[in-house]
Formats: sequence, C-alpha cells, structure tokens
Amino acid sequence: MTEEEIRPAVAADVPAVRAVIDTAFHPYIERIGLVPAPMEADHEANVAAGHVFVTGEPLTGLVVVEAREDHLYLDIIAVRPDAHGTGVGRRLLHFVEAHARELRLPEIRLLTNAKMWENQKIYPKYGYEVVERRVDGPYDRVHYRKRLD
Repeated sequence: MTEEEIRPAVAADVPAVRAVIDTAFHPYIERIGLVPAPMEADHEANVAAGHVFVTGEPLTGLVVVEAREDHLYLDIIAVRPDAHGTGVGRRLLHFVEAHARELRLPEIRLLTNAKMWENQKIYPKYGYEVVERRVDGPYDRVHYRKRLD
C-alpha cells in the first residue's frame, strides 16, 4: 500500500488502529477532563463490520464511518500527530465524501467535543456546518453536517 491509498482495515490492523486513535486523542484527556469516546470504541467490532478505512504504511490515519438511512456518519477521524500537516486528514475527509456519494447518501454527519477547538476550525473549511451543540452525558458536543450536491 502506498501512502496515498485508503483501504478497508482488516483484523491484523486493529492494534495499529488502536495506536493511531490513542495517540491522536490522548492529548485531549486533560483538556476535556475524561477519556475521549473514540479511545473507548470497540475497534475490533468496527473493523469486523467494515466501518474502518486506513491509510499509510505504517498506519498514519484512519476513519470510522457508518452508513445510516439518510446520511453517512463519520464516527472517528484520527491522524498520527507526527503526520499532522501532511495532507492525511484532508485525504481522509475527501475519501469520506466520495464514499458517501458512492452510497448515494445526501449528507455526512459528525460530532466533536466542544473543547476540541482545533476541529471546529477544520470542519467548516471542508463545507461542514454546525447543526447544534448538545450535552450527551459527560460530553459537550458540537454536531456538524455536510450536504452533498
């Protein structure tokens, strides 16, 4: 696999998937005061269900997506910190959009913790709009959507 390719994850990728997610989200633990939800996800189940797509050798980034009736839900996007600024996140977001179009879904939805303000600067640059801010249990979340043409 080249650095540019994005492919479905396989069972052998689960440790690397976990490592990328953990390194990407670990810095937020202190800021938000609890472990970010992606760090507690069932990575084995997500991979087995075909929801995880990865890039890089070794893995530099990934997305976890789930097709819903009327949208594609982008559950997790994670890029290794040492790959920030190299275009991995941009390629993954473009992949998610292409994947939603292939599935003929009219929009993409995602959410981020309100204290992950870096994300709130990134998503609007890619056409995502804020739908609402809502507290879900211990998480203060900003919900986004991107309508596809």
